[in-house]
Amino acid sequence: MQTKLFPRHIAALLLAGLACAFAGNHIAARIAFDDGAGLLLAILCRSGVTMLVLGILVFLKRESVRLGPAMAGWQLLMGCLIGFQSFCIYSAVARIPVGLALLVVNLSPVFLALFTYVLGGPAPTRRSVVLMACILCGLLIALDVPTIVAGQGQFDERWIEGVLFSLVGAAVFGAAMWVSENRLSGMAGTVRSMLTMALVFAVALLASAANVVPGGLSMPESTGGWLALSFLVVLYGAAFSTLFIFMPRLDIARNAPVLNVEPVAGLMFGWLILDQQLSALQLVGGGMVVAGIVLLAYRRQG
Repeated sequence: MQTKLFPRHIAALLLAGLACAFAGNHIAARIAFDDGAGLLLAILCRSGVTMLVLGILVFLKRESVRLGPAMAGWQLLMGCLIGFQSFCIYSAVARIPVGLALLVVNLSPVFLALFTYVLGGPAPTRRSVVLMACILCGLLIALDVPTIVAGQGQFDERWIEGVLFSLVGAAVFGAAMWVSENRLSGMAGTVRSMLTMALVFAVALLASAANVVPGGLSMPESTGGWLALSFLVVLYGAAFSTLFIFMPRLDIARNAPVLNVEPVAGLMFGWLILDQQLSALQLVGGGMVVAGIVLLAYRRQG
């Protein structure tokens, strides 16, 4: 029996809501980090709760979690990539405005297109190359590079670190998307996501035991920090789980670009909650990035 799809406007509204929840998770993360919470603590809480929720879904749906040797290897790689990407994006969010970090991280479809081509897939079309160039120009504007080059601004060490963490996170997530689409597409989405979260939890646990990130397990210093950490877990876990519960009815092939609302929501929440303000020119650059990524996504899925 074919699953009945939601009307497109309902699917778009639901995806936009999930994108806002994902953005809210990063706002909560910044509040928690500013209150002394460690990066690894946030990753452990987020991945652990999400893993449990997805595990319950897998159990209720009676889906098999058995993997062959080859599939297990790719799943292990997937978990490690997502674990490292989680560290990168939280490291970026802790250093630069949340909306700016999310804009850079959302370059992952560009990296996916490049990885696909390098690893034997079709070359990007001329239209895709033009869109990627526009996205890059928009990103440079959003990062305020023209102002810095003109001598009216300066590079800050934390700004550079935040941008680099965002770029690495985008590249790593692009690689994870390639693995998911080309090596793990035969697995049920819920099982793949549950195993990925389990591996992220395990990687964060090992990193904590090895003290790879000094202060990675630091606790928040106040009630506000604990509340922010709780909101982080709830928003991410609820959004991630809801996405996979309703995915068969969301017509993701057509509607996935709506999720690119996340950096826009990040900019708005960052302004309203954290008083993180960007210039009008930076907002124009951010708009160019989001528009280019949406057009690129629609082209890839069309």
